[in-house]
Amino acid sequence: MAETSIDVSGEMQMPPPRPTGGQTKFGFDLQSLQSLPSPMELIQMVRLSLRPWTVFFNISNFKSAVSMQRLKNRVMHNLSYFQSNYIFVFIVLMIYCLITSPLTLLVLAAVAYGAHRIRSSNRNLTIMGHTVTPKQQIIGLHLGAAPLLFLVGAGAVLFWTLGASCFVIFMHAVFYNIDAIVTEENEGFLAQVV
Repeated sequence: MAETSIDVSGEMQMPPPRPTGGQTKFGFDLQSLQSLPSPMELIQMVRLSLRPWTVFFNISNFKSAVSMQRLKNRVMHNLSYFQSNYIFVFIVLMIYCLITSPLTLLVLAAVAYGAHRIRSSNRNLTIMGHTVTPKQQIIGLHLGAAPLLFLVGAGAVLFWTLGASCFVIFMHAVFYNIDAIVTEENEGFLAQVV
């Protein structure tokens, strides 16, 4: 058998590293979390884009669709047109669920109070020779509260709220005839969604 020799000498160039901007090895950008709006800003944005409740609850506009294609288009139009109203419905159901589940509300209030105290003191703690920053203390507080929330039934509260919200929103989106509220100002909007 003849011997074959292959020349594999040379220099390899590594590709230049990509700028990650705070990404972890899983591709999650930590910098984007800092640009998220606060809960109060979110509520303000939802409140500003709410459709009138008289239009949302207008009983004369509730009709069944004549075909599956119209039903699909109706659901898509309603979900985009009444998006803020649907978010508000979810928030109201979540508040109702928290009020009717006092133990969950108590644990959440204790966690919020603890996080407020940690932020206001803004001191590092030393635990077994390790310095713990206020952010790490808050993360520890939330991790410690997770089993408590599980024990008091917060999972059931969350899933009940999600289920009830999805049901109410889906029923409204299926039966509300959005074509009945088409005017000159939002006619372009509906034409884009179709």
